[in-house]
Order: sequence, then C-alpha cells, then structure tokens
Amino acid sequence: MSFTTTTRSTALVLAGSKGLGYGCASRLAEDGHDVALCARSAESAEAAASTLAAHTRSLGVAADVSDPEQLHEAVERVRTELGPISVLVANAGGPPAGGFEALADESWETAYQLTLMSFVRCVREVLPDMRALGGGRIILIGSSSVRRPIPNLTLSNTFRPALNGLVKDLAIDLAADNVTVNVVAPGRVDTDRVRQLDLAGAERTGRTAEEVRAASEGSIPMGRYGRVEEFAALVGFLASEAASYVTGQTILVDGGLTASLP
Repeated sequence: MSFTTTTRSTALVLAGSKGLGYGCASRLAEDGHDVALCARSAESAEAAASTLAAHTRSLGVAADVSDPEQLHEAVERVRTELGPISVLVANAGGPPAGGFEALADESWETAYQLTLMSFVRCVREVLPDMRALGGGRIILIGSSSVRRPIPNLTLSNTFRPALNGLVKDLAIDLAADNVTVNVVAPGRVDTDRVRQLDLAGAERTGRTAEEVRAASEGSIPMGRYGRVEEFAALVGFLASEAASYVTGQTILVDGGLTASLP
C-alpha cells in the first residue's frame, strides 16, 4: 500500500520482536512494506528485524513504548532511515495480571503509561507523516476484554475499553485525512503472553498450566487457541489499500469466544 506514487510504504510495529507484534511485522514485510519494529532491547529488535530482510528493508530500534522520549527517538530514527511512516501497528505488552484489591497505585500508573499513553503518543508522532503522504493506517492491537472483562485482568479490563473510545474518536477526526483507525482484538492466541496467563491461572487455582489451557480451549467454539499468523493476516488486510473504507472498528480474532453484541 502506498498513498503516493513516489513514496515507499513504511510500517512501524511497536513491541514487534516477538508474539503478535512480530507476527504482524512478518506479515507486513511479506506484503511489501518496509518494516521497522521496536523492542525494549536493541539486541532483540535488531535480531527480529534481520529475519525480515529477505522480504524488504527492515530496521530494529530499541524503545520502551511507555517512555515518551524513547518513543520519540525511535520514530525519528525510523523516519530518517526508512522514510515517513504510513502504517502504525500500536502494540504494547499487556498490563500485569491481578484483581482490583491486589493492585497498588504504582500498578495503575504503569498500566496507564504502557497501555493507554503509549498509543496516544505514538499516534501523535506519526500523524504528521500520514497527513503529508495523503493518508495512513493506524492499527491498535487490543484485547477481547473490550467486549467482556477477563477474570484477574482488572487493568486490561479498564484501559482497553478506554482505548476503544479513543479509536472511535480518532476515526471520525482523521477520516478527512484518509487515515483509518481500527482495533484488532485477540482472544486466546498462542503466544508467550497467553502462556504466562495460563501459568498464572494455574498458580491461582492449584491446577496445572495444561489443565488451564484445556479448560480455556474447551470454552472456545473453535476448540483451540488461535495462531499468530491468523491474527496477523487481519492486520495485513487493514494495512492494505483494500481496507480503505474500514475505520473505527474493533474486530475480534478469538475463534468465537466472546459471545457479546457490539
């Protein structure tokens, strides 16, 4: 996808060295975008980016997305080395697990900066590029907690719906600039994060992680956890020209798990 006839499409994937972020970066590279990805560790970011080089130009950048200065510096480097950013995949590690009474003020502040403000700041950083290019794609990796709260994830249950409200607001405001804004919300996709949540559930309930996973899979109509590439395929579509009329939407990738109306 390119919004001008002379500019290559540069995609930035936050928290892109593993899991859903890396899956999205891989898909975008296969689809012909130049891809920059960031991770907290420069070594991890560079190693992940190097695996994309067979498909396209790639760049790994170190940044803690909850730190505004690091995020700004990362965007500036991407812009300098790959060009203006036309696709943003906003991702961040999920906030810590825990119920309301287990969460201190510091946990709330950490989740606020990581989950909510990282998205606010990265959109602010890339909008000038997208407007100059005549359009862009903003895709937020969310969570099925936007439709139905997940037990023991109070912080996610609070901040993910807040992000959905912001996405709706931005979709309206940025439509005239040809910038689409959407959320892709995973359910139980087989990543390190979900395995950690299964392990936490096992420790909390006295079961094994395998038993927790089996119970989770039993609650999913499709009977299994999703694959990262299945999730990334939707992100690839939303980043394409084919999705130019899709904006302000939250699309679940959860095998039918979340039985709720929009």
